[in-house]
Amino acid sequence: MTLGCARNEVDSEELAARLEDGGWDLAEHGEDAEIVLVNTCGFIQAAKQESIDELLEAAAGGAKVVAAGCLAERYGSGLAEAMPEAQVLSFDDYADISARLDEVAAGRRWAAHEPRDRRTLLPISPAARRSRQVHQPGHGAISRPASQIADLPPGVAPASGPRVLRRRLGGSVVAPLKIASGCDRRCTFCAIPAFRGAFVSRQPEDLLAEAGWLAAHGARELLLVSENSTSYGKDLGDLRLLETLLPRLAAVDGICRVRVSYLQPAEVRPGLIEVLAGTAGVAAYFDLSFQHASGPVLRSMRRFGDRERFSQLLDQVRHLAPRAGIRSNFIVGFPGETEDDVEELQNFLAEARLDAVGIFGYSDEDGTEAAALDGKLPEDEIASRVEDLADLADELMAQRAAERVGEQAEVLIEEAIGGGRYVGRAAHQAPEVDGTTEVVCARPATAGDLVTAVVTGSNGVDLVAEATCGPAGAPRAGPRGGP
Repeated sequence: MTLGCARNEVDSEELAARLEDGGWDLAEHGEDAEIVLVNTCGFIQAAKQESIDELLEAAAGGAKVVAAGCLAERYGSGLAEAMPEAQVLSFDDYADISARLDEVAAGRRWAAHEPRDRRTLLPISPAARRSRQVHQPGHGAISRPASQIADLPPGVAPASGPRVLRRRLGGSVVAPLKIASGCDRRCTFCAIPAFRGAFVSRQPEDLLAEAGWLAAHGARELLLVSENSTSYGKDLGDLRLLETLLPRLAAVDGICRVRVSYLQPAEVRPGLIEVLAGTAGVAAYFDLSFQHASGPVLRSMRRFGDRERFSQLLDQVRHLAPRAGIRSNFIVGFPGETEDDVEELQNFLAEARLDAVGIFGYSDEDGTEAAALDGKLPEDEIASRVEDLADLADELMAQRAAERVGEQAEVLIEEAIGGGRYVGRAAHQAPEVDGTTEVVCARPATAGDLVTAVVTGSNGVDLVAEATCGPAGAPRAGPRGGP
């Protein structure tokens, strides 16, 4: 069971592959399982509570329960003591996951790990990290000949080289591809670097091999994920490596679209904007982590920018790709946030014309600097600010969607809903977090088809469109801009 973000989905698929290699069968339904492995989320309080609830529910069903993932890594022995119903894994246990579950099946318990700052496991210098062997979830590969892969679809020839250590756990036409793990930034509100560790990039050739494997297993769109995609390559000696990687991924046979997530505004380079805005097969999509628009609040968060600089960045993007999709998340109620700061954020949102906006209320996180800051706001005040800004964001997102009426879009079909109607996503719509597009298509389409359509209406953030031609196969070009 996977909770949390798309990065966790990749980690779960690595665990699934390792378990199959070790002789374990994956149950179709939780109630059929001897052991339930829960890949938890430990980012914010709501996510942590959801993880705990899922662990308790699995234990109540009579299965033996194992906690993996971020909550387990972050709290280790403390979680094990608080929840004797579950055994707790560290990321360091992933390589031996099959043996660990053998122990669980035999009724043996092990001492859970003591939490530690995983940033200390690697050198401070990014270039020196390549020589250190620290397990990074979602980075795994084994050197078994590809001819031994037994789970390729009928008629698909195995690629040469090592087997990709991954087992798809769903049939979606979109697949996350982890390009890096960890983060070197020190945002005062964020605990992720402490339990995910320092930033480590994956080698381009490994990513290309996995992209080909995903395409052979039904993926048509690749969602590139990491804690900070704009840092990709800095530990490999090339900070512009993402710019050269993206066209190569887009050229992988069977892949019709590549999308990048988790862009750090402070690290967005003009060359990266150009590649995202103008490369055939790469979505003109900018997932920019602004977090706020007030300069003083952002400095307190130890982050870059302000309303003016962020507006300039958006102008650069739209100069190259007027129809680019842009989303961001914002934290409201940070310690010391004033009414003037909130007004600055409101004004930025009104000007920015973002396609997708996430509004989150601040809460203290264990081990973060912000937890010790003065100027904490009452919970009811934070909730009130969240409600007001979320209402504004909903209105502005609906307006932005309405602006897209009349545009041409390439929609990746995900499912049929009957009567010649299909649900999919245009280039400006990422899976799970953004809206969808309902397409009326005169000719039959199937999941994975890329259909050219004209937007005819909107409903909130969702669009309605009419196909102008049949499925487009796996084209390398799409509408980028224009008036």
